[in-house]
Amino acid sequence: MRHAWAVVLLCGVSLAAQGARTFKTRLAPVPIDVAMQATIAGTGSVTATLSGSRLTITGSFEGLRSAATIAKIRKSPVRGVRGPEVFDLTVAPATSGTISGTFELNPQQLADLQGGRLYVQVHSEKAPDGNLWGWLTERK
Repeated sequence: MRHAWAVVLLCGVSLAAQGARTFKTRLAPVPIDVAMQATIAGTGSVTATLSGSRLTITGSFEGLRSAATIAKIRKSPVRGVRGPEVFDLTVAPATSGTISGTFELNPQQLADLQGGRLYVQVHSEKAPDGNLWGWLTERK
């Protein structure tokens, strides 16, 4: 009987560990025109871990032409189209640094994440409308 309980307990722990899901993105410059080439540049990456309804964001960026000012999670109707703000992220006020945040998602936000409609956007002093962006997609 003890053996059966140990198996049940181990299976429960194993399933709980498998419950976390990972979403990632590569941050790249937002669409630009010739006039914006002097102000928009850089790269980065973000990992989002979903455990239940809790989303934890960690990432980094580098190569901005001016210091980062804000970072947001935004919702897009489809990839490549700008959308409204959903959450504020913490971002280092520098040309290279880190991005982070932790949020509880409601059912609609969970569906948006799973549907690839949430993206990260970093703004900078010389690019107040957005410098880098990337859509969160699930990695299995």
